Amino acid sequence: MSEPPGAAVSLDAAVKIADAPSSERKARTSDPESDNERPLTAQRVLPLRRPGRWIVTVVVLVFVAQIIHGLTTNPFYQWDRFRYWFLRPAILDGLVITLEVAALSAVLGLLGGILLALGRLSGNPVLRAASWVYIWLFRSIPLIVVLIFLYNFSALYKTLSLGVPFGPAFFTFDESKLATDMAVAVVGLSLNEAAYAAEVVRGGVLSVDQGQHEAAAALGLPKGYQFTRIVFPQALRSITPNYVNQLIGLIKGTSLVFYVSLLDLFGSVQTMGSTYPGDIVPLLLVATVWYLILTSAVSVVQFYVERYFARGATRTLPPTPLQKARTGLAELRARLRREAAV
Repeated sequence: MSEPPGAAVSLDAAVKIADAPSSERKARTSDPESDNERPLTAQRVLPLRRPGRWIVTVVVLVFVAQIIHGLTTNPFYQWDRFRYWFLRPAILDGLVITLEVAALSAVLGLLGGILLALGRLSGNPVLRAASWVYIWLFRSIPLIVVLIFLYNFSALYKTLSLGVPFGPAFFTFDESKLATDMAVAVVGLSLNEAAYAAEVVRGGVLSVDQGQHEAAAALGLPKGYQFTRIVFPQALRSITPNYVNQLIGLIKGTSLVFYVSLLDLFGSVQTMGSTYPGDIVPLLLVATVWYLILTSAVSVVQFYVERYFARGATRTLPPTPLQKARTGLAELRARLRREAAV
């Protein structure tokens, strides 16, 4: 069998280097130009140099170091007062209220969003129009306006009743007894959240390939079964990251319930700041850090939920942070062993 043209040349070059004196052979092998005369398997692989990447890395590290230095050395932040307030009962009570309001509003908002999305996708023109009007209205009105309007709702309607329109009422109840501060906050946030969640869910459903709908219909499955077992599980891959963004916005939006007399985390900080005006900055830092912790926890949950729904859609699941750490440690050990062997 004949050899490729370059094989003979490489073999001759290797023979010449082997027959040469040791000093000359060492000079040839150490010369970078001699790599072109050696076989490809014997040539060294030099990593590509990226000076721009190193320059940007140094600039970013210097910038981060400056921020950390400013935060730790500036007495204006009063970190001793920050430590004092961080776990105070008043702050923790407000944190619990924030979690309760956010959890209830997230669940009710998502359920309302699913119903509104189904209405937008319905073949019934009345349902489509009503869902569109609701979404248009609540996405246009600021959340603070919705909360204040609901808080003063009893001034407009003293009593609420259920019955025949323009006819007799079957049930009548006092609205002021139902509209507690917690109820107003949850209802207001849920109504606002449902409008945004509806578009997130509708976008996720529309992202499912049309062939999946046709295949489910061809099997003769009921509409409800098609949606709950075939379409919606696939749509969740698109819904999850978008709705988590809404959920993070909802957690931060709970700070507005302070204006309806509900002392959540931000409300507690505002109250303590009014009582202790010298601690306003550390109190605001306390609220900032707690919001960072809450949103970070939601982001961690988002990662594992996305990883769960990625099964069957990707060949390999994205590694978890623990798996990344183990891989990086193994690579570092292997590199140290290679350097020690050299």
